[in-house]
Amino acid sequence: MAGGRSRRRKNPGTSGNSQEMWIYGHHAVFAALKNSDRMAKRVLLLRDSLPEDEPFPSEIDIKPEIVSRDQLETALPPGAVHQGMAALMSPLPIIAVEDICAKAENQQKALVVVLDRVSDPQNIGAIIRSAAVFGAIAVVIQDRNAPQITGVIAKAASGGIEEVPLVRVTNLSRAIETLKNSKFWCIGLDSEAPGDMQQIKQPSHTALVLGAEGAGLRRLVRENCDELVRIEGSGAIASLNVSNAAAVALYALSRAPSN
Repeated sequence: MAGGRSRRRKNPGTSGNSQEMWIYGHHAVFAALKNSDRMAKRVLLLRDSLPEDEPFPSEIDIKPEIVSRDQLETALPPGAVHQGMAALMSPLPIIAVEDICAKAENQQKALVVVLDRVSDPQNIGAIIRSAAVFGAIAVVIQDRNAPQITGVIAKAASGGIEEVPLVRVTNLSRAIETLKNSKFWCIGLDSEAPGDMQQIKQPSHTALVLGAEGAGLRRLVRENCDELVRIEGSGAIASLNVSNAAAVALYALSRAPSN
């Protein structure tokens, strides 16, 4: 996990991670199989589906089942881009915001991504992938109206879901307050903000807050941010897709001088 594994707590009363799930695609499956926090129940492979330079991991105890394309696709959602591979995995343990704050206390630098009303699974998966690339320790999302963790998110995250936990919370503004109480500086991305993302200095502990496309950040979430910034473009289109905006902002943060 990015920056070491968090303490994970099981909480049967929290939704989102409670069911076994099919994960598909090379990167997503291999990452899940190598994650000690998961258990593989079945692994399905099409014959000759593995790349020559990426054999089935020898450290995985479960023996893969060689199946037909029809058998594989029957197990998966319609249209799943499986690359000839799928694994039925136990759910990821559930992590609370407090666990992330406790982990960050022992780190010189810590980065968290907070999503306000972002509901598209492809966007969430892509943001988790970017978060993993830039060393974030968690992605926080409001539980209500957010999609369950599915193979779609895992595939879009390309293994990132195994490295960066998706933390589901009941109240996003309260979660931001918890982060702020743990010395996170919360930076909200807002197309109307006066500040430019490329001109900020990065605090040691940073929470990057992004809103849904079109609607942006809700008022209370915006007001709870310590600072609002925009991504300054130079073309005819004024805004980016939220997952692209996340990638650009995370890159800018990674290059920003420290506070």
